[in-house]
Amino acid sequence: MSDPAHSVSHNTAASAASPTLDDLFRRAVVRKPEAVALVDPPNKQRVSAQTPTRLTYAETDRAISGIAKQFIDAGLPPGSILAIQLPNIVEFPIALLAAIRAGMTVALLPQLWRQSELANALTRVGARALVSLGRIELVDHGDLAMNAAAEVFSVRQVFGFGTNLPDGMTQLDIAAHASAEFDFPHKLDSRQPAIVTFDVTADGLCAVPRNHIQLIAGGLAVMLESGMPSEANILSTVTPTSFGTFVSTMVTWLLSGRSLALHHPGDLQILEQQIASPHHDVLVTPAPLALRLAEAQALSGRSSLGHVIGLWRTPERVSSSEQWRDGKVSLTDVLLFGEIGLVAAQRLNDGSPATINVGVQCAPRAVANSRSVGELVVTPKGTLALRGVMIPVSSYQRTGQSSVSLNDAPPQVDSGYSARVNRNTNMIEITSPPGGIFSIGGYRFLSKDLEEWSKRLGSDTMLTALPDQLNGHRLAGRAQDMGRVREALGELGLNPLMVEAFRNRAEPA
Repeated sequence: MSDPAHSVSHNTAASAASPTLDDLFRRAVVRKPEAVALVDPPNKQRVSAQTPTRLTYAETDRAISGIAKQFIDAGLPPGSILAIQLPNIVEFPIALLAAIRAGMTVALLPQLWRQSELANALTRVGARALVSLGRIELVDHGDLAMNAAAEVFSVRQVFGFGTNLPDGMTQLDIAAHASAEFDFPHKLDSRQPAIVTFDVTADGLCAVPRNHIQLIAGGLAVMLESGMPSEANILSTVTPTSFGTFVSTMVTWLLSGRSLALHHPGDLQILEQQIASPHHDVLVTPAPLALRLAEAQALSGRSSLGHVIGLWRTPERVSSSEQWRDGKVSLTDVLLFGEIGLVAAQRLNDGSPATINVGVQCAPRAVANSRSVGELVVTPKGTLALRGVMIPVSSYQRTGQSSVSLNDAPPQVDSGYSARVNRNTNMIEITSPPGGIFSIGGYRFLSKDLEEWSKRLGSDTMLTALPDQLNGHRLAGRAQDMGRVREALGELGLNPLMVEAFRNRAEPA
C-alpha cells in the first residue's frame, strides 16, 4: 500500500509560505518565553506513575528540540512516519511537536487500541517508529507497543516515556533530553503532511493524512466561530487522536499562544476542580458532558471560564439536544463527521442549537461577510457531503466517497450521513449516521466485523451495538461462558470496548 504521507493533495490556494504548526509554536516562544505553555492533569501520578508538571514555552521548546534530536540521532529520516499512543499528558504534545520539528509525520493512535488494532494501523501507514508509555493506569502499554511493533516489518524503533520500560524500548524523558536550540537541517513545508488519523469506512480502516494548512483551517473554523479570546487559556478533556479533537485542542492552543491544561478522562471530581481554577478561558469537552456540567451548574460563577467547545461524534443528535442552560458561558457545537471534517456552530441566545444551512459555511456565522471555512452539500442520494480546505479528498478516493462535482465545483467527500434540506428555510436536517458503522465515543466499528467476531467466538455468542445517549452506541455481548469469551478477546489483542461488552452485568464495572 502506498505511503499516506504522499497522498495529501497539494491543490490548495495557500502558498508554501503558510505557517507550519512548529512555526506557530515558535512564535509563541518568541513572544512570551516564560509564559505557561503546558499543564499536566493533577492526577498524572495515578495515570502514568509520573509527577505532574507545568512547563513554560521556553522549557517546552527545549524539550521539543531535545526529543526531536533524539529521533534524528536514532536514524529516523525526514518524511518518515512516527506513531504516538499516549494519554492526555504533556508528553503527548511535546512528542508530537518534536516529530514534526524533525520533519516527520505523526500517526495518532487512540489509547484504547490494543495489539491487533495497533499492528493493523502501523502496517497501514508504514510507520518507522512508535512512541508509547510504560504504563497507563493498570494497562502495560510498554509491552503492548513492543508486541505490536514486533508484528510490523517497517517499525525500526520503539520509544517510551515513564519507568519500568520493557527491554528494547528506548527511554524518552522531557528533562533528560531538553537541550538548547538545535540546527535542524530539514526545512518544514506547510503543504507536507503533519499528522495521520484513522477512520472506519464501509471498506474498513482508512488512513487520513492532513497537512499543516488543512489543520490550521480546521482550528480557525472552531476558534472563529466560538468567539474565544485571541489569547485563550484552554482546558481540554479530550486526547487529540482524531481530526476534530486535534484541531479543537492542539491547533487552537497553537493559534492562541497561551496555556493548554490537560485532563485525563474518567474522574469527574478532578475535572470540576480544574474547571474551578481561575486560569482557564475555554473548555474543550464532549458536548453531552458539557450539557451535563451546565445542568449541574458546574461551569459559570466558579472561574474565568467563558467558552465551551462541545464535540459531537453523533452530529445527527445535535438538533434534538437539550438547551444550553448556562447564560454566562457560551457553547459552540462542533459536529464531527468521522475524520472527514467538521462544522462549528455557536448556540443561540436562548440556548438552542443554531440552524445550519446548505452551502458555504462562514465563521463566525453570526457576522456578515465573515470568513468562509467550508461548504455543505446534500447529494442526490440524500447524504451530506463536505468541501473546503480542511477536507482530505484524496484520502477517500479509494473508498468511493470523494468525487469531483459538476459545473467546475470543488471536489467533495460524502460523509454517509443521511440528510435533507428544508426547502422553506434552506436548513440541513441530519437524520441518521452512515449505515453499517457504529460510533462508540471516539471509536468506530463496522457492524459486519461485530457479526464476524460473534461467529468466530461460537454459535452461542452475540455481539451488537445498542444506542447510548452519551457515547452514541455501546457494545453489548451475550455468551454462555462470558468469562471465556472475555479472556479470548483479550488474548487476541482486541479493543477493551469489545472485551467489556461481555462483562457479567451482575459484576461491578
